[in-house]
Amino acid sequence: MSLNPYILSILSIPNTQNKSRIDLLEFIQERVTIGTWEYDPTSSTLNWSSQTKKIHEVPLDYKPDVEAGLSFYKEGHCRDTISQLFSNCIELKEDFDVEVQITTYTGKDIWVRAIGIPIVKDDQCILVQGLFQDIDKKTKNAKQLAYKEEQLRKTFETALVGMAIVDLDGNWIDVNQSLCDTFGYTKAEIKKLSFVDLTHPEDLRKDNKAMIGMLSGKIDHFETEKRYISKQHEIIWAQLSMSIVRDNNGQPVHFVAQINDVTDVKKTSKKVSQLLTTTEDQNKRLLNFAHIVSHNLRSHYGNLDMLLDIVKMDLPETTDNEIFPLLNQAVTHLGETVENLNEVAAINIQKDLKTEPLNLLENFNKAYSSISALLLDSQTTISINIAPEIIIKAVPAYLDSILLNFLTNAIKYKKPTEPAKIEVNASLKDNFAILEIRDYGQGIDLEKYGAKLFGMYKTFHKHADSRGLGLFITKNQVEAIGGKIEVESKVNEGTTFYIHLKTYEQN
Repeated sequence: MSLNPYILSILSIPNTQNKSRIDLLEFIQERVTIGTWEYDPTSSTLNWSSQTKKIHEVPLDYKPDVEAGLSFYKEGHCRDTISQLFSNCIELKEDFDVEVQITTYTGKDIWVRAIGIPIVKDDQCILVQGLFQDIDKKTKNAKQLAYKEEQLRKTFETALVGMAIVDLDGNWIDVNQSLCDTFGYTKAEIKKLSFVDLTHPEDLRKDNKAMIGMLSGKIDHFETEKRYISKQHEIIWAQLSMSIVRDNNGQPVHFVAQINDVTDVKKTSKKVSQLLTTTEDQNKRLLNFAHIVSHNLRSHYGNLDMLLDIVKMDLPETTDNEIFPLLNQAVTHLGETVENLNEVAAINIQKDLKTEPLNLLENFNKAYSSISALLLDSQTTISINIAPEIIIKAVPAYLDSILLNFLTNAIKYKKPTEPAKIEVNASLKDNFAILEIRDYGQGIDLEKYGAKLFGMYKTFHKHADSRGLGLFITKNQVEAIGGKIEVESKVNEGTTFYIHLKTYEQN
């Protein structure tokens, strides 16, 4: 903070002159928080004005001396500095003007500005007059601002995203290292160029349009994906975010740009797109294969089965050997396989399944009723806790198949020495009904079989009629109607399936 020369002349007037000027001096000192001080080397007398005493927070009747005055300065650099300057002022007749810290009488650390001017006569310093200003708020604000600017500078320089300050003509004012690394230039090289030199010619038009819009005030920022040309003449894809900075009067000063290199993302996206196209083509071929399996192979099985029936009726004597039963069994197994493949193919071929709102409890009770004889024969106990208001979106045939499969599996894989016990609960979460079916049967070793649990033809228990298709088909049905299955299981403790089914929301 510089002081007005007139104020300096007023403040340097000795306190012994006329009263009107002293009153003016005190008025100015109060308003600008500036005190005066005066030291007489001959008598070693030090005088402080009332404002100087207020800054030091000492009583107004305080009588300072040089040693006491210097002791207020913070020990170390500040005290050493002011001591040396004060000595030079007296001995070498040198002015001083310094910003240092003091510790006030009440223990506050504040920044002050101390000014000393020697009054010289016959080459001797006969008096030192000075000013003493409280600059604590200004200094701390300045230091805080400097700290923030330094942090901003470090952020700018070390940011992983390319950053730049661009003038209103498109020239680079400043760039960070990431931007230089992206384009392959040094800072010195890139500052000789403009954004036009680095922008792909086909993308210049929209950049110019955006800059005109920001300069005119129509927009204050701009984002786009565009191409640049590197020093090695390679195309760089980048996400550009640009905003305009204005002064206090609203006039444009410069642009700030963030340039994030997305070239690798672009390349990866292209590969993913190609992979999806390939996958879609392969899926179409698999669907065609499914049609063949579900139609043509089934026809061949029907022919074989019919021929075997003819042989049994017309040539019964040829069936009385060891080979015919094996042949008959092989054809029967072929029929089962074709039927299973046909069922799986039917699920995957249908893209636009016609789902409808279904009451979960009502449909569960239907499935429960359909196996009532099995439940009675196996002495199975089952508890059902499904709220009657839960409505889901599903294909009726699929839902019936899903519920039946989980219920019959719970009975089939019970512990050999105990009746089956099943607990059924349902809850709602995030637009899904979660049907929880818990049994206390043999359980499954998920560490060993978890990855294969829903695989085709995968069995995990030695059960006579296990074909390894139930869970595979059920999983396909659940996923076909937008759901998913989760499982928890421990060997000899039981298994819990969590079937997530989409809920129906009325418009």
